[in-house]
Amino acid sequence: MGKGWSKSDWRAKPRVQMPDYPDQGALNAVEAQLSRMPPLVFAGEARTLKSELAKAARGEAFLLQGGDCAESFGEFSADNIRDTFKVMLQMAVVLTWGAKVPVIKVGRMAGQFAKPRSAPTETIDGTELPSYRGDIINGFEFTSEARLPDPNRMLQAYTQAAASLNLLRAFSTGGFADIHRVQSWIAGFTDADDAEKYRQVADQISEAMDFMRAAGVTSETAHELASVDFYTSHEALLLEYEEALCRIDSTSGLPIAGTGHMLWIGDRTRQPDGAHVEFARGVQNPIGLKCGPTTTEDDLKVLMEKLNPENEAGRLTLIARFGAGNVGDHLPRLIRTVEAEGANVVWSCDPMHGNTIKSASGFKTRPFESVLREVKEFFAIHKAEGTIPGGVHFEMTGKDVTECTGGVRAVTDGDLSSRYHTACDPRLNASQSLELAFLVAEELQDRRKFAKAASQ
Repeated sequence: MGKGWSKSDWRAKPRVQMPDYPDQGALNAVEAQLSRMPPLVFAGEARTLKSELAKAARGEAFLLQGGDCAESFGEFSADNIRDTFKVMLQMAVVLTWGAKVPVIKVGRMAGQFAKPRSAPTETIDGTELPSYRGDIINGFEFTSEARLPDPNRMLQAYTQAAASLNLLRAFSTGGFADIHRVQSWIAGFTDADDAEKYRQVADQISEAMDFMRAAGVTSETAHELASVDFYTSHEALLLEYEEALCRIDSTSGLPIAGTGHMLWIGDRTRQPDGAHVEFARGVQNPIGLKCGPTTTEDDLKVLMEKLNPENEAGRLTLIARFGAGNVGDHLPRLIRTVEAEGANVVWSCDPMHGNTIKSASGFKTRPFESVLREVKEFFAIHKAEGTIPGGVHFEMTGKDVTECTGGVRAVTDGDLSSRYHTACDPRLNASQSLELAFLVAEELQDRRKFAKAASQ
């Protein structure tokens, strides 16, 4: 990685899902300004994340990746960051209880501003305009002015990402993430009558905390209980932004993407000879690769070789997104391809993107039951193949939105219009996210029992 590669090589490759800026001079000026800015993340942090992901590949840790579909300039606030971080902490504790291994916490935060779209334009009431591609590119308002790509939005995205990271680092180490506090939040969720079925797990977590406290293991005696490691990630879609913030790591002499700890390549931009793969192959950050139904075995072989030529554990995470009912048609063949190549990968499940439907009321939504079904299918197939399910990847928020239907505090089709705030795809709300963590914890318990039996 990084050898015989430069951060601008992607410009000679075919590009998709990227805007054509009308003012080249303005774009050049923004890129020059960003190239002088400090990186948002640092090489040592990315290396640490890579070493943690290597553990997930071996079943010694588990990856929880979650956050916004697309971060918004208009809804940016400390409260929104805090609430999503808070829910992820609760999910991580529940998953740790199920897996009995550390949970790696990676947010879709501080950089998830750009979105691929299924069509370059959209039409409303006979008016056709360019599609909204995320606040880093253009505006959500359906006007010709808002939909024009504006490179200055990259500067606002950088400023917002820097502020988000600053707050996340403070939350991670300043006492907010204390495990005793997080445990009390979980207990509060299960105290409600509609979440009673999860109370036994919450009680067991509480009893474990009581035992540790009685044994003298507290936040004051064990620093690990009072703070967490939290990483950021986003889809590396807008390559002008990525290139401008790419730096050389002074320790290794290799390029590092300075925009986020982990980057991923989407299902629409994973062309083996495309611009996005070309950029990602050269940076030393951990890389995610979305794998959908159209991913072929041959393409996967080429992509693994390009993105992880040294077969480094923790470097590459394959994020499966097939849709409930379709996992069995595609995941086994990709698992067998990976096994035949002897490739080191983390297998993660994205049960969101393959389960988007249009509701009777006209809203784009995702049924909670379909999301859960895909997770269960993902775990079942890995069990059958004797391989390790290493993580989950959710679009979620800490806000009490009504965008996905179902869950124990059921959101109905008729509820969608009340608090439907997403600019792109529907997200799990706080209650649905935590409930899903309880259900995934059950799958992780089964994974642990299977691994133990296999080792005997």
